[in-house]
Amino acid sequence: MNKNDLRIKYKNLRQSLSENNIEERSLAIANKIISLPIWEKNYFHIFLPIVEQKEIDTEFILHLLAGKDKEIIVSKSDFATRKMTHFLLTDNTKIKKNEYNIPEPVDGIEVPSTKIEVVFVPLLAFDEKGNRVGYGKGFYDQFLSECNENVLKIGLSLFEAEDEIIDVFENDVKLDICITPDEIYQFKKLNYL
Repeated sequence: MNKNDLRIKYKNLRQSLSENNIEERSLAIANKIISLPIWEKNYFHIFLPIVEQKEIDTEFILHLLAGKDKEIIVSKSDFATRKMTHFLLTDNTKIKKNEYNIPEPVDGIEVPSTKIEVVFVPLLAFDEKGNRVGYGKGFYDQFLSECNENVLKIGLSLFEAEDEIIDVFENDVKLDICITPDEIYQFKKLNYL
């Protein structure tokens, strides 16, 4: 399938999920993350979900990261430049929804992309080769290309993999891993996995 068809398909599938479905699937994904050998890393980037888009609830993962005393980074998106600015999430961080209902930090301690070691990547769909489909604005491809080459890219999906996304571009950044409620997909041979 191509990206456009996949966007339509998965937006519809998400809309069919109840709040309870999303919560159960989100918890199952968080429980799978516990088993990953990633806990020697310190700087974890996570997205805050757009509730209106029925995205995975990342609150369970936030609690997990906080419980393991990790540095948690969240971003603010600039739609004019399609760039993201990253901030340390602290007790003092004020979160406010932007015009697209994306919860974002108002300000805070800025963290450079190169310092981030693990990125939990939002997506609508992904395939068995590690390609992903987002909302089509390219924010994460841009952000991931600015990170150091060893950054671990972990997709989070409420649904299982598609066979293949047929219109993959050169600048599309592949996932290393994708976690669904039922499965951990590994796309790249990692020394510590």
